[in-house]
Amino acid sequence: MTSSTTSTSDRGLLETRFSMGATAVAGVAVLLALAFGWLGYTDGVLPVLGYQMNILSGMVGMLFLAGVALVAFVAASYMEPGLGE
Repeated sequence: MTSSTTSTSDRGLLETRFSMGATAVAGVAVLLALAFGWLGYTDGVLPVLGYQMNILSGMVGMLFLAGVALVAFVAASYMEPGLGE
């Protein structure tokens, strides 16, 4: 192993500004994914845009935002601090 991989410290999700921001993005994306899924299931209308959702568009939006949430959560978990530290 190299010295950079053996000397990494365990950082939590809320210990650096980057991890706090990425965790917040992941949380908001999860909430939006649930909203898209629910609006698609109930044939609802997007509040701001006025777009009539159906089950297919709701599932596409839900899966896209769930992917964004997963990437943001993984980034918050595993990214190390950058140039300043």
